[in-house]
Amino acid sequence: MAKKTKDTSEHTKATPSHVPVKVITVNRQAYHDYFVERTIEAGVALMGTEIKSIRDGKVNLRGSYAIARNGELWLENAHIAVYEHGNRYNHEPMRNRKLLLHRREISQLQGRIDTKGLTLIPLKLYLKGGKAKIELGLCRGKKLYDKRDAIAERDAKREIERTIRTR
Repeated sequence: MAKKTKDTSEHTKATPSHVPVKVITVNRQAYHDYFVERTIEAGVALMGTEIKSIRDGKVNLRGSYAIARNGELWLENAHIAVYEHGNRYNHEPMRNRKLLLHRREISQLQGRIDTKGLTLIPLKLYLKGGKAKIELGLCRGKKLYDKRDAIAERDAKREIERTIRTR
């Protein structure tokens, strides 16, 4: 009698490219104020009520930034609203949150920040495979004339699309 072999294609874990990603919030102001040179994905250490507020979409990244302190990376000035159904053990909305990266990655980022005058700005917060991840951008600040150029370019694209649609 021949043994039946299991078809393992159905039982294998999903590869990272197939993990569902749900974008919670995007920091659009960062794209207006900074040139993004490189992006990095980092995990976020959260409390129980914080992840529930994130799943509800009650997060604001405007004005937040990441800073390296004592070999660790911290997210500062990010607002995660208090969970409505939480009790007295609810979290503080503006507390500093630890970002999870390898030590080697943190030291590389700190070196680039110190030498080139770049800043780590959170660009996007999303859920990937049930875990909260944040996309950090290694950014250089825009000057006022750079912002004006970006606005003029965006308006020109809109005008071109408008004329193409009317034809």
